[in-house]
Amino acid sequence: MDFSVKKLASGAGVFFTRAVQFTEEKLGQAEKTELDAHFENLLSRADSTKNWTEKILRQTEVLLQPNPSARIEEFLYEKLDRKIPSRITNGELLGQYMVDAASEFGPGTPYGSTLIKVGEAQRRLGAADRDFIQSSMINFLTPLRNFLEGDWKTILRERRLLENRRLDLDASKTRLKKAKTAEAKAACEGEATPDFQETRPRNYVLSASASALWSEEVTKAEQELRVAQTEFDRQAEVTRLLLEGISSTHINHLRCLHEFVEAQATYYAQCYQYTVDLQKLLGR
Repeated sequence: MDFSVKKLASGAGVFFTRAVQFTEEKLGQAEKTELDAHFENLLSRADSTKNWTEKILRQTEVLLQPNPSARIEEFLYEKLDRKIPSRITNGELLGQYMVDAASEFGPGTPYGSTLIKVGEAQRRLGAADRDFIQSSMINFLTPLRNFLEGDWKTILRERRLLENRRLDLDASKTRLKKAKTAEAKAACEGEATPDFQETRPRNYVLSASASALWSEEVTKAEQELRVAQTEFDRQAEVTRLLLEGISSTHINHLRCLHEFVEAQATYYAQCYQYTVDLQKLLGR
């Protein structure tokens, strides 16, 4: 119990120190360690990759499934980690309606027989649409979604940790700076000529004591700064490696984009062939 209370108190102290450092930076009352230009470029590229990946993903979902209600239903199934039920495509449904209508009107009539031919073609177009949707979801949307829900969340977590390490580092620098200023002030006061009419002048003793205390504080602050700098450098390296991994993400998404285009080309080629065959069948 005592250990938990101490750990909680320590955590609260660290949070407060970071909050004070952050506030002073915003007010221009404290210095802030800046990342180098290369690191900033990596951060900017990562943010752009995330933003555009989200937009491309959402718009591709709209392309594949224009019905917003159906998209919401599929989203809920996905979040509940349940299999999305098979859904008949609009082309397949239209084809079924035409075939059913032909049965009622009479398949031997000119209108009924034509409805059957067109209906069967619509079924084939709907099936091609289904294949295209499934292929695009597996080979294109899934990798994009995996990046947003996997790699990107890891990058965000490490960036937040880096920011905390940066705040700790700058708070340590501020503490050391203040300690050195106080030490110098105490030393100056201690160097003043004491009044030797007293055996141990009170002001002289207090100045010497303060100087010693501030010297000890400077030593502690310097040690704290070394630790904070080491932790910051280590976290900066971890974050940098993750950000450089965005290049691999681009390569992977490029491959997925080629697969999407191939699936789209196959789909439209099939649709064209089915409609040409239908026109021939109808004698036009």
